[in-house]
Amino acid sequence: MKVGDSLLELRQGDITDTDCDAIVNAANVDLIMGGGVAGAIRRKGGEVIQDECSRIGRIRVGEAVMTSGGRLRARHVIHAVGPRWGEGDEDRKLASATLSSLKLADRHGLKSLAFPAISSGIFGFPVDRCARIMLSETVSFLRRRSGIERVVFYLFDSSIFNIFSERLSELAGE
Repeated sequence: MKVGDSLLELRQGDITDTDCDAIVNAANVDLIMGGGVAGAIRRKGGEVIQDECSRIGRIRVGEAVMTSGGRLRARHVIHAVGPRWGEGDEDRKLASATLSSLKLADRHGLKSLAFPAISSGIFGFPVDRCARIMLSETVSFLRRRSGIERVVFYLFDSSIFNIFSERLSELAGE
């Protein structure tokens, strides 16, 4: 989907294989890269990413920070902390994590960014709600004419991809 001067794409696959300038890690507040997306990034990108996270320390839910991409094709990793389902104010926190990631990428002059479905794995956020919030925030941000040329949502399996695809179709029809 074309949004302003930018392209918004959905892909099914492994986010760690992308050639975007940065990939977004669905992080936890301690920036410990254990399982899920974070674990895959750590395995493929190397310990240097975790070392940089350890130097940064803790961040709050809704915030994002950036490290190098280690051995990944992506030059950077943006670590965004989404909410755990049931902690309260989850929609606002997920919107903030998405927007913080986009602003950080834009501030650093990055042209392309890849997102996973933040908080929808072990954090338990409902995928449909996640798709609606993340896609809406991204479309709103890109309409304001940022320097980001391409945002890709990498969705690991077909059911999540289909949900994001339906939500994106709804946004395109607005």
